[in-house]
Amino acid sequence: MRRPRAPLFLARRSYRRRRLRDAARLLPVLGLFFFLLPMLWLPATPGLPDTAWKGVYLFVIWGGLVAVAFVLAPGLSAADEDQGRAEDEG
Repeated sequence: MRRPRAPLFLARRSYRRRRLRDAARLLPVLGLFFFLLPMLWLPATPGLPDTAWKGVYLFVIWGGLVAVAFVLAPGLSAADEDQGRAEDEG
């Protein structure tokens, strides 16, 4: 008789958890990009900096990063709990 072959693809649950961890690891890099982006902007009027708009932009980006981290956090904690259970059993 033939031995059953291992599945070709990962289980959906573990695949999604890995992608969630990847997204969480990419979040600081994405945040750094968006924080440094205003340095490339030119002022609307030469000689006058657009400090107020850049400040508002930075706070909006900061709030967006906090919101994304808030959305990702529950899935990451669930993944850590399941990983801890698997280590205890194995």
